[in-house]
Amino acid sequence: MSSSSFTPDGRPVGDPATPTRHQSATAPAPTAETSAIAGSPGTGSGWIGYAAAIWAAVYGVVALIWTITGNGFPFGRNDPQGRAGPLRDLPPEVGAPLFAVVLLATAVACLAMAGPHAVRPSRAGRALLLGFGWTVAAALLVLVPTVNVLALTGYAPMLILGAPFGWPRGIDYGTVFTWSLGNQVWCMLGGFLAACTVLSWQRRSRGACARCGRGRDFSGADRLRIVAWGRRAAIVAVVIPLLYSVSRYAWLAGVPLGISDEMLRDLWDSGAVWAGAGLGTFAVAGAILTLGLIQRWGEVFPRWMIGLAGRRVPIRLAVIPAAYVVPIVISGGLGMIFSPESGHLTGYSPVLAATHALWPLWGVALAVATYGYRVRRRGACGTCGRQG
Repeated sequence: MSSSSFTPDGRPVGDPATPTRHQSATAPAPTAETSAIAGSPGTGSGWIGYAAAIWAAVYGVVALIWTITGNGFPFGRNDPQGRAGPLRDLPPEVGAPLFAVVLLATAVACLAMAGPHAVRPSRAGRALLLGFGWTVAAALLVLVPTVNVLALTGYAPMLILGAPFGWPRGIDYGTVFTWSLGNQVWCMLGGFLAACTVLSWQRRSRGACARCGRGRDFSGADRLRIVAWGRRAAIVAVVIPLLYSVSRYAWLAGVPLGISDEMLRDLWDSGAVWAGAGLGTFAVAGAILTLGLIQRWGEVFPRWMIGLAGRRVPIRLAVIPAAYVVPIVISGGLGMIFSPESGHLTGYSPVLAATHALWPLWGVALAVATYGYRVRRRGACGTCGRQG
């Protein structure tokens, strides 16, 4: 997308959200009162902060029970399917009290950042609180989940659609939906709550709008730069999953791309080749949807979508799924990279294994592309009135 396809304020030409000359001239500018409200620590999504505090407090008490009883800790050495996770060697006698301490401290921190009585610490205190909050959110979203969350997401369409017909055959759902997997999903929920809480407080504590994060109007140059980086990142986020899907479709076609002939026969004998094809299809679908972040049909529903044709695509329809995919792709990639078995896969090409090592880059690229999409699509903030 060339710079000539943007208006002076950085919006794409023809974007339904682009204000006309008259609208730009008559739009009410943010007043000192609205700016002060937007930057006040007492405004914003306070309920998310309280929800995050309650989540952390409840889960912290559960971790205390694990610590006292010595039973129930679902991660590390107690997770037989978590050998590809960063916490694989964490013993329960260390992990349970560690989770309890961190989660209860997180409850206090989230409470301190929530609602009209959020704290206003010194610069050093603010940096310390932000560092702790973002570290916990990142750990809950990336370090705790294993590649099983990503696999379940990819297999979900097959499991849901095939369950009434008994397909795939031989599936033991008790081994799919495990105690550990449930806790991983629960931790991701807490990670999102904590991230939203920290982000809102970070914005408010620096005087920016809690809703949009803008402390000033974005210039056209700002928008063009962000959109350009988003476009480059989107291309990366499209190519990497396609590299993964090529090998899975090749196996389905009987071509041992990146694996030995013996391994291909084993995949066919076990039926795993169909599961691989399903994951490959999931990757292709993700690549196509990612392409929508830089295409017109990602902004306005195409004509063939009866009932929606011509309507604007809600920004959240693209942002929310991407926010879910980003951490599970990064965690899945890191898990496979640091798995003790990653360098000892018999019949598996190192080149093919390298495509999995690109998954963390895939997640980061998708995050940048999604941010560029959001910046390009958003209009004036309904809370602070800032543009760009």
